[in-house]
Amino acid sequence: MFSSTMPPEDLVSDYAKGIVIALGPEDGESFWQPLPSTGYVINKINPYNSPYDAFSTGLQVLEPGAHVRRHAHERSHELLFCYRGTGQADIDGELYDVLPETMILIGRGVQHKVTNTGTSQMRLLWFIAPAGLEDWFRAIGRPRRPGEPLPTPFDRPADVGMIQAQQRFIAPNKD
Repeated sequence: MFSSTMPPEDLVSDYAKGIVIALGPEDGESFWQPLPSTGYVINKINPYNSPYDAFSTGLQVLEPGAHVRRHAHERSHELLFCYRGTGQADIDGELYDVLPETMILIGRGVQHKVTNTGTSQMRLLWFIAPAGLEDWFRAIGRPRRPGEPLPTPFDRPADVGMIQAQQRFIAPNKD
């Protein structure tokens, strides 16, 4: 039986206690993103580098004018948090301004598109449950090393439709 009057060491056993993962700005697997999402992602915490299978999280950096194509996730819920830059999110046809400290929860099956409308990079933290978005970025991106200059824009892989199906994406209902 647990209660708030129990000593802290008795609330969580050593067996059940979680771990700590502390990552610096460039720590994680990073990929340049194809058009129209010019910029990069860093896969931060996911089932490949942690004991947590239920979620993954990372950072996405969009250059000015770039956007994340409209899509929806069949099985996943996504949380976006803007920590730098400005833009707009189109969520099921409703437009939302995205400014630093804007947070958006996007449920499974909800079509969404995010555009950097500003003059500088837009930086987003993404959190998705269940995990899997890290596989998408790995499949469509090109490896990135910290400090590399922005590459020449490149297209998505020719088999992107198959990759989307494997990743359980729902096709966009418009652009």
